[in-house]
Amino acid sequence: MNTSLGPEILEVKTAGALTLAKGLDVLSRVAKGDNTLGKMAKSLGLNKTTVHRLATTLVESSFLSYSSHEGYALGTKLLELGFAAQQQITLTRVSQDFLGRLAADTGDTVNLGILERDQVHYIAKIPGNRRIEVRCIVGERQPLRHTGLGKALLLDESEDRLREVYLREAALYPRYKYDIKQWLDVMTHYREEQYALDLDENEDHIRCVAAPIRDMSGKIIAAVSVSSAAQYMDSDRIQLVKSYVKDTTAQISRQFGYTGG
Repeated sequence: MNTSLGPEILEVKTAGALTLAKGLDVLSRVAKGDNTLGKMAKSLGLNKTTVHRLATTLVESSFLSYSSHEGYALGTKLLELGFAAQQQITLTRVSQDFLGRLAADTGDTVNLGILERDQVHYIAKIPGNRRIEVRCIVGERQPLRHTGLGKALLLDESEDRLREVYLREAALYPRYKYDIKQWLDVMTHYREEQYALDLDENEDHIRCVAAPIRDMSGKIIAAVSVSSAAQYMDSDRIQLVKSYVKDTTAQISRQFGYTGG
């Protein structure tokens, strides 16, 4: 624990952690069939007022639902989270061998990412064998506008949606190599070619080649990128790596039922 924090801040942080733990306990009891305040209070050893406050907060955020006839039940937010977790687990499991072969074929770092809360969420990484290692941490989130994965995940989006992304991230990261018109033109080209690049945009001297993974309906569900130091990624090699990446994402997409070109 960071003892440099003041006692008031520590007290707030501790109280917040306890409230979160109690809220999770309430969810657990509802999952086990405790559908009334009385049942939950008895199981958890808490008073009804505390349970009611926790349950009300969970209902407001859709983690629980409530009706006068049925009492409390698990909410739609949990279905959403469960689906997202299942999709991530399935994606990493299905993609693992393909990503491994891509890393072996290119010698570079391979990343798998999904779109989550208007950011790229990195869910898998296969390190390369280059002398210079590309920094990336599984679980971290990065912007969309200036990452290869981010652009690949946005290839099907409308111009209005792309403008929204650009302007939102421009407010957070004002220094960028493209103005909005240039970026939209770049994205139009990437959409036509079904790949995307990061040319020293997210990190200096780091370049990425990315392409989307699609499901049975053709929807983009994830993207794969190959990242390397710029000294290993000149224009000719980018074209070679692009073919590897697009072939890999096509193979993974077929595993999810995609039959398009």
